[in-house]
Amino acid sequence: MQRVIFHIDVNSAFLSWEAVEQLRNGSPVDLREIPSAVGGDIDTRHGVILAKSIPAKKYKITTGEPVVDALRKCPDLVLVKPHHALYSEQSAAFMSILQQYSDCIEKFSVDEAFVDMTGTRRLFGAPVEAANRIREQVYRELGFTVNVGVSSNKLLAKMASDFEKPNKVHTLFLEEIERKMWPLPVGDLLFVGKATVKQLNNIGIRTIGELAREDRKLLVQKFGKAGEVMWRFANGMDDSPVEPIRADNKGYGHSTTLAFDVTDAATAKKILLELTDKVCMRLRRDDAKVETVSVQFRFSDLSRASHQCTLPNATNITQEIYGYVCKLFDEKWDHTPIRLLGVSTSRVAKEDGGRQMNLFDDTDYEKLEKLDKAMDSIRDRFGTGAIRRASALQEDENAGK
Repeated sequence: MQRVIFHIDVNSAFLSWEAVEQLRNGSPVDLREIPSAVGGDIDTRHGVILAKSIPAKKYKITTGEPVVDALRKCPDLVLVKPHHALYSEQSAAFMSILQQYSDCIEKFSVDEAFVDMTGTRRLFGAPVEAANRIREQVYRELGFTVNVGVSSNKLLAKMASDFEKPNKVHTLFLEEIERKMWPLPVGDLLFVGKATVKQLNNIGIRTIGELAREDRKLLVQKFGKAGEVMWRFANGMDDSPVEPIRADNKGYGHSTTLAFDVTDAATAKKILLELTDKVCMRLRRDDAKVETVSVQFRFSDLSRASHQCTLPNATNITQEIYGYVCKLFDEKWDHTPIRLLGVSTSRVAKEDGGRQMNLFDDTDYEKLEKLDKAMDSIRDRFGTGAIRRASALQEDENAGK
């Protein structure tokens, strides 16, 4: 049986989710239909663009560029402050719909996922028919649009979902890559960054097809293992499985692939706080504590790094673990633009062994535990966006200044 893999990607996620929320609250204007963008500080007009509308693209506004530059291109650009709790809620609703179609879903980032649809034809029809059913249901129930890429592997499904947008279904099976993928610029290939594009252009490779037809050994000689990966991807080869993320007793973690390159510590730490909060909520739900914390990075040049430490006491307190996360971040980050951030924990302890006292530490840990439990209770009852930490709000105010 041929594998059927979908890659489903929310169109201009942050902007779309802000638009939907404003329309629900009675706004007469749909942000998606005017030059608008999410990001930065509305009052100071500093920071970077996190997402933009299709009309904003006509002004050549790009994700990640400074707000001040975007305003020079489009003085009437409508700026919207980011609301990450809202994005978490919308993402959860989006994933909930996908779970109606398959029990094998890999959340790739807050606004995209791989879905293994192999063997579901009798339930939902042919792949394109099923993809359109999902696309239409998301729009009908949640009010935003998605692109769906359909293929026999994850690589080609993701490539397909990046074809013409918005609100489209595209296929890219092996027999279609020569016609649909090979004419594209080599920079459109997954994981081929700007620096690599320049190196490939220097040796005469400008399209994905030219990369696919290049001698594999020569690519390996010049680029090492990355050359092998690029050659395989250019030829549509990918056998990686769709891997649902399941919690186990070895550790707890969350990571997110970002829609833009993070270049400032304030934004990074805001994201790390949200990740830490999610990890700690799961720990508390399972009545578990951890003794080791680590921070993971993937940079814009595709390199990876991580940094970890052992805690003096097993804990599940958000503020305590976040303090160590920030320390690890400051020690490891060399200001290379960040594309992925993750927080992981290990050495899980289900039994409370008590806390080693420190004469120089006057932190009221009992008070912090009560605060966490109160916030968890509110979120369980009213949703994850019902309450946010003051430090997260402060990070929002500081981001981009």
